[in-house]
Amino acid sequence: MAYDPGALNASLAAVVGSDGDLMAELHAAFLESALRHVDLMGRARCDANWQASAERMKSLAASFGVIGLQALAQEALDGAPGDPVVLRRLRAAIDDFAAA
Repeated sequence: MAYDPGALNASLAAVVGSDGDLMAELHAAFLESALRHVDLMGRARCDANWQASAERMKSLAASFGVIGLQALAQEALDGAPGDPVVLRRLRAAIDDFAAA
């Protein structure tokens, strides 16, 4: 499933206006943080680490108005820690944002 990066771009544009450099910097920071959290989720060796990283992912997504990613993070919280399907879906979503 592809995730529309439009919400992220719209949120960034609302905050920074026409400052393309700042928008690119915030976009990169979002991606870096999202990648870090999904990596931590993938390396989690206990339920608490999984939960903490999923909560951070959810908060990050909510901060930027990325509802689809926020829903995936909630799915990770509601499901079994270490669920490889959720991890694949999170990585695919982040890849979609990176490609935009």
